[in-house]
Amino acid sequence: MTARRVAVTGLGLVSPYGGNLPDFFSRLMDGESAVHHLQTDDVPRPLSMPFVTCRDFDARAALGGPLAAMMERFAHLGLAAAFDAWADAGLERQPCESETREDWGCVWGTALGGIQAFERGYKDIWLKGRERLSPLSVVMGMNNAVNAHISIQLGLGGVSSSHAAACASSAIAIGEAYRRIRAGHASVMLTGGSDATQTYGVAQAWLAMRLMSPDVGDAAAQACRPFAADRAGLVLGEGGVALVLEDWEHARARGATIHAEMVGYGVSCDHTHLVRPDAGGQARAIRAALAEGGLAPEDVEYVNAHGTATPEGDPIEIHALQQVFGSHAAHLPVSATKSMHGHLMGAAGAMEALATVLSVREQALPPTAHLEGRLDPACEGVDHILRGRHDVRVRAALSNSFAFGGSNAVLAFRQASIQ
Repeated sequence: MTARRVAVTGLGLVSPYGGNLPDFFSRLMDGESAVHHLQTDDVPRPLSMPFVTCRDFDARAALGGPLAAMMERFAHLGLAAAFDAWADAGLERQPCESETREDWGCVWGTALGGIQAFERGYKDIWLKGRERLSPLSVVMGMNNAVNAHISIQLGLGGVSSSHAAACASSAIAIGEAYRRIRAGHASVMLTGGSDATQTYGVAQAWLAMRLMSPDVGDAAAQACRPFAADRAGLVLGEGGVALVLEDWEHARARGATIHAEMVGYGVSCDHTHLVRPDAGGQARAIRAALAEGGLAPEDVEYVNAHGTATPEGDPIEIHALQQVFGSHAAHLPVSATKSMHGHLMGAAGAMEALATVLSVREQALPPTAHLEGRLDPACEGVDHILRGRHDVRVRAALSNSFAFGGSNAVLAFRQASIQ
């Protein structure tokens, strides 16, 4: 069977900046950070750390009170993004009489799922002395809550599943959704990821590993500095991001706007260490994405790096790019947008895939914020984007996601064309 082409026809997100999709990309291009200082009232001691919150998001306004009451925050973020992506694709919430959605599906990514529901339950029992929890606790906390609600709300009768692979979760979800369309098993797939990471246990766990940026108070906006010599660790964030992937001919037949074409998906496992990344494993995933997309190294004109701002991870990723791109690496534009929107854990891959699609569509490249004058010599060897670049050629681009456990996923996109 001939592999089908896959169009990206819908994009949606809950923006940490509070605006719409054009506003989000404009702020990325300007190098504007969404990181702020978070101070909580947790007992026995409050959290004080840099964080990215979707502060303007109102779940009841976005979803309606009854629906919002059935969900935890990660599901609020995910479903709101999904509805926006669906509308952006020009699709109706419910199928018309002549339309069947039995092969349409949803594949979602989340690393933490409804962890807030469970943490709240522990606090209610151990700190407040309650004997019983809400009967909705299980369905609010289950990792597949988002794809279940999406499938119900949009009448999707095909596959409905979730992937959990740490911070590669939503990149893998997007890749698996792409594969279903490419193989002819689905006409339309809604995919993406969401996570709500503002929990006491999660924050303390990352602090214990010494991989999270320390509390810097009012200087929080510059706390995440991928590839910088003075980088101090990742910054957690929350968010929901969704993409509609569609069979190319199906999209054309209904006159859909095509933002970009998804052409490749590469996955690999480092199989070397649980938390230390491996350049060889990452390189295998990058090569696999290029091969499936029929892309030569010189065809790639942007890489949205995983770039978490950890001391060990950043130079290893640059080394992986050098392995794959060889002499072209020095001319390869690279940026890490986590410097602005933070690390969304299971939603990180989807956020960066969306930014990559917009880069291809707009022919513009967002920077790694806070890097100018700070580049670590160990991270040299690629064309680091220090300021947003407008009116550039971006024929094809990659989005890298490299997770704990050695789970690597790379997504490849190129300019939309009717060829």
